[in-house]
Amino acid sequence: MTFQSAVRRAGIVVAIAALAASAGCAKKEDGETQASGVKLVEKGKLTVCTHLPYAPFQSKDTSGKVVGFDVDVMDLVAKELGVEQTIVDTPFEGIKSGQDLNTGKCDAAAAGMTITEERQKVMNFSDPYFDATQALLVKTGKPYKSLDDLRGKKVGVQAATTGRDYAKKLADEKGLQLVEFEDLAAEQQALANGQVEAAVNDLPVWTEYIKEHQGGFEVTAEFDTGEQYGFSVKKDGNPELLKKINEVLAKAKQDGTYDTIYEKWIGKKPSA
Repeated sequence: MTFQSAVRRAGIVVAIAALAASAGCAKKEDGETQASGVKLVEKGKLTVCTHLPYAPFQSKDTSGKVVGFDVDVMDLVAKELGVEQTIVDTPFEGIKSGQDLNTGKCDAAAAGMTITEERQKVMNFSDPYFDATQALLVKTGKPYKSLDDLRGKKVGVQAATTGRDYAKKLADEKGLQLVEFEDLAAEQQALANGQVEAAVNDLPVWTEYIKEHQGGFEVTAEFDTGEQYGFSVKKDGNPELLKKINEVLAKAKQDGTYDTIYEKWIGKKPSA
């Protein structure tokens, strides 16, 4: 083979490789972007990160299917996009830090997550979709009617949550011994087996737990923290998806679909 032939062959190989790479990139781009301009990490799917269990917002039913308030709302978004919702169960720390969105683990996060200034620095939130408040849960018959009654006692909280943050601010003043748990199920179990005397978390979560354990537990105090939940997307990374979520929320509230979902999972219609 002459030198000129070798150069020509090398040039052809490079050109073919470049074309293949270009075609590969184009294919990936087509797979990520919908006709609406919404980018998705996986073709044909709206991938949503959450942290289980957190009933009534997301938990597994008896068949193992993930169901809940957030699931139903995000199903509306998926339907609008013409795709299926896929749910990824992941530690809440990765959700609230924005890491799971930044690394492409999911397109959006729906985890009964309160909108806070700190979280807004690392992710973009939808319009609020749920007004939340914190509450104190104890075993039925226990004398604890407020945090003041728990001085020197162990109080359960869930890691990385606003309930934990609220209790932490008052821990010294009220003399609370906070015990932190990785997830809601562990916090609930700790209260049930007497590892803690009381537990702080979102009111709807406790309301659902009480329904499942009739007569065993009661909410003895509510703390109006003015919290609102929001769905989130990657910080400045997916404006079209955020726009679509907000459009779906507005439409659902206008046509009554939101009220139906709210009543299904919360047990009553939302306050006007």
